[in-house]
Amino acid sequence: MAPDILRIALPLPLPRLFDYLPPGSVAAGPEDVGRRVRVPFGPRELVGVVAATGPAEGEAPALREALAWLDDEPLVRGELLATARWLARYLHAPLGEVLATALPAALRRGEPLPDTATWARALTGEGRAAAGSLRAGGRPRRLAEALRAGPVSEDLLDDLVDGWRAAARSLQERGLLARVPLPGPAGPASALPGPVPTAEQSEALDALRAAEGFAPVLLEGITGSGKTEVYLQAIEERCLARGRQALVLVPEIGLTPQMLGRFRSRLGVPVHALHSGLNDGERARAWAAAWRGEARVVVGTRSAVFAPLPAAGLIVVDEEHDASYKQQDGIRYHARDVALVRGKALDVPVLLGSATPSLETLHQARTGRYAHLRLRSRAGDAKPPRVRVLDVRKRPLQAGLSEELLAAIRAALAAGGQVLVFRNRRGYAPVLLCHDCGWRAACPRCSTPARGIAMTVHAGGRRLQCHHCGARRPVPMACPDCASLALQPQGVGTERIE
Repeated sequence: MAPDILRIALPLPLPRLFDYLPPGSVAAGPEDVGRRVRVPFGPRELVGVVAATGPAEGEAPALREALAWLDDEPLVRGELLATARWLARYLHAPLGEVLATALPAALRRGEPLPDTATWARALTGEGRAAAGSLRAGGRPRRLAEALRAGPVSEDLLDDLVDGWRAAARSLQERGLLARVPLPGPAGPASALPGPVPTAEQSEALDALRAAEGFAPVLLEGITGSGKTEVYLQAIEERCLARGRQALVLVPEIGLTPQMLGRFRSRLGVPVHALHSGLNDGERARAWAAAWRGEARVVVGTRSAVFAPLPAAGLIVVDEEHDASYKQQDGIRYHARDVALVRGKALDVPVLLGSATPSLETLHQARTGRYAHLRLRSRAGDAKPPRVRVLDVRKRPLQAGLSEELLAAIRAALAAGGQVLVFRNRRGYAPVLLCHDCGWRAACPRCSTPARGIAMTVHAGGRRLQCHHCGARRPVPMACPDCASLALQPQGVGTERIE
């Protein structure tokens, strides 16, 4: 009897599976679905995922044999595989490309599932002796001081010493530093106590405690109302206390370090990051830790929505309205929607947090499909910002700035604060105008007889540039129409304000 064939999803833009014989013609069965396998494809080799097994249908042509198994057990299994199948149907995308999107780059290339042992950095004997002679204030000195008490895990060093990896390489080359394994997962010594919840936060937490199974919840709270505190206490109660996993999605990489630091200090457990700012090895390690159930809390951006969750307890989507959750190239999925589908398949609550919910989420909440929790007041002593609107039509301006604004900037700087000035015009001025005849510098490429596209003045009035097509040219010495020298830049751009 002929062995069952493998139906493999390959990362190709073709909406079909490809049939191969098992490696070594060893019998294959349903337990192999989800395993990675290396196969010949034309003159090259590809890494695919077994999507199905079974007997060949009809008189199949002679099939090629797969080259080798890459995993001892299925890597994409259960709910994650079902979600990938749903996404392929929903987006009309090839299953192989969806699975490739769900896997880290290292695993897509066929590398083995990485070791997830916790590694730390420790000073050698020579390092402890030479620590005091390192340059004061430098990163190697700061790193050595952080390691004086003993080994510190690499994850915790991210919070303790900024840019420590370059300093670690320098010390390791000199024999002052070593990389050592830790016997168990590393986390903060103890969890910091959280603040007493406000009345509105307590109501939201009570509603989450009452939720059983899949429950989409919109947490609408103004800025400063303590939505993150609700996330933290929900993770403590629903996940850590029950031995479950939590997945927290944030819209931007820039928010990840801040969120990681707060979560690690509060929860007292290792918090794994998963985003595109990590190298391939780090992403594969975090993915493998989630796959093995070792990662109790995973914080990441859009791509983290595909992290395996064998012991899922809660999914949180922070700032659910943010457009960064939409993948704009390749498989164009929406991470928030995929999170909801995964939450339903895993039968866990999905908490959507936002101060300005998206219209579709708000509609779902108002029609009763999502629970709607509100935080209307700021937590603690936080106060709303004071907003002043100034009418500058009859006021003297300096580069578009009123004297009141300049005085406020001076006061903020004198107090040691920072100032952020927004201006929605690039360059020095948005238009170059002749005061004698009214001529305007227009782009020769983009302009039409009916409408001229103004060129923006740059470089302090020395260059003209079109922001539509990118055309550039120097500022004319005189007006091309009337030869007047009264050419003046009109309006204010960011360069002029600077």
